[in-house]
Amino acid sequence: MSKFKVSLLVPSVKELAKKPNLQVPEQYLYPNQDSILVSNTTSLPQVPVIDLSKLSSEDSIELEKLDLACKEWGFFQLINHGVDQSLVENVKIGVPEFLSLPFEEKKKLWQTPDDMEGFGQLFVVSENQKLEWADLFFTTTLPSYARNPRIFPNIPRRLRDNLETYCLELKRVCITTIKHIEKALKVKPNEMVEIFDDIAQTMRVNYYPPCPQPENVIGLNPHSDAAALTILLQACDVEGLQIKKDGQWIPIKPLINAFVINVGDILEILTNGIYRSIEHRATVNSQKERISIASFHKPQMSKVIGPTPTLVTPERPALFKTFSVEDYYKAYFSRRLQGKSCLDLMRI
Repeated sequence: MSKFKVSLLVPSVKELAKKPNLQVPEQYLYPNQDSILVSNTTSLPQVPVIDLSKLSSEDSIELEKLDLACKEWGFFQLINHGVDQSLVENVKIGVPEFLSLPFEEKKKLWQTPDDMEGFGQLFVVSENQKLEWADLFFTTTLPSYARNPRIFPNIPRRLRDNLETYCLELKRVCITTIKHIEKALKVKPNEMVEIFDDIAQTMRVNYYPPCPQPENVIGLNPHSDAAALTILLQACDVEGLQIKKDGQWIPIKPLINAFVINVGDILEILTNGIYRSIEHRATVNSQKERISIASFHKPQMSKVIGPTPTLVTPERPALFKTFSVEDYYKAYFSRRLQGKSCLDLMRI
């Protein structure tokens, strides 16, 4: 990860939020953001729910649902994914324990001026830019040989052991989902999957402390993910993830025992724009903390990506240039997190 532009170091928001009678510092205030919906979520459209067990049993209706979810939403909730529920629960218990370590312990795993992995924030490229009301912990998880020797081995043992298994399970879910996407798009078998040989996976743990002015801060700026597929696990029952659909911010209410999965920029490129990465953001709560665990899946940095050949036709010519995964990530991490601005650079 050190080959990319490193985010500027910032203070811990969790420590800041502990202060009594807190006045939110100016650098965290976003007074002119799109309003945060407070509508009853039952009256709003909800992202599609996809059953992986039905996909795996060649259910054509479920495959159509997956295709529609990726085309029209860019997000879906995945149920019956086959990841052992006790493993998921252990991760959901272990991550908050990890985040609750004494600050002196966490400082040993803080980002450094030349290493973006660890605790801190990402995409801080200017001393005077607005900051997010959140702490994160970012690390490479797969392949195991690419792990940061300063970071991953120093995660507490019990959580680390669970993450070893959890990461491999998510890799399986990701590859299985991409194989079903190949079927939905009627591309040649493995034409898309082969680029994910020795798939790369990173993990971002998000911690959003309570804020006395939740309407004036943002937990995570509106953006699309760079990866091919993101698999999100919510570690608590506090909502906060919102996606932008038809110009409206729609809150996602995570289902029990489900993963929230979204299309990233790389999958939009590979599908020649048939599937679209979608802007999403995280809002914060005035009373409760929120914790989520996002795992990002992408081809290795040395791979060259562009529209999948089968999906380039006279009727639908290539919409994107061809370039290396590494070049895309260099561009992505060199900018503020803002909409789909990086993907727009790659359009023909």
